[in-house]
Amino acid sequence: MIDALVVSNIVLWVVVCVLGLIVVALTRQIGLLHERIAPVGALAVERGPSVGDQVLDLMVESLAGQRIEIAAAGKKTLLFFLSPTCPVCATLLPTLQRMVRAQSEETRLLYASDGPRAEHEAFCKTKGLPQSDYVLSRELGLHFEVSKLPYAVLIDAAGTIRAKGLVNTREHVESLFEAERMGVASLQQYLMGERESSDESNFEKGAAE
Repeated sequence: MIDALVVSNIVLWVVVCVLGLIVVALTRQIGLLHERIAPVGALAVERGPSVGDQVLDLMVESLAGQRIEIAAAGKKTLLFFLSPTCPVCATLLPTLQRMVRAQSEETRLLYASDGPRAEHEAFCKTKGLPQSDYVLSRELGLHFEVSKLPYAVLIDAAGTIRAKGLVNTREHVESLFEAERMGVASLQQYLMGERESSDESNFEKGAAE
């Protein structure tokens, strides 16, 4: 009886050790996979004003009745197109607000949409959005040729579009600021350039050999 108990304990310890090795191996593979996955940027759309274009003298009116200049002097502007009936838009609101706060006083956040005024006033009240930063303007959506939501445009302090695209996740929003920092239109463009440079380097290396 005692021998059977000893043998069963030994078998159990062997199984535990094997499972531990498997977990370590899987953890390592997950780490390697994470390194190989490229960061996902905002989904760039080749419509409307391009990155690098100026949006000076573009004026709109907020829900509070104030005139707003889209390109504010001395400040970056994150223009976020949304809809009260868009669940993804509502989910992203806290993320957008945190990111803009993290930029200190350098960036302001403007919300843009169109439709019945009463619906948007109720939405602002429910989500705690200031009506002074909320714009109802069909013309603004047409100017940027926004066809899908949520959509964001990052404009620098000089009134130049620095990044834009569909933003369905926090990573998409972060990629707008990252693209501006790196001086590229989008992270996809940067990654594509990196791949092309890598391919050219490999080709030249192969030719030299």
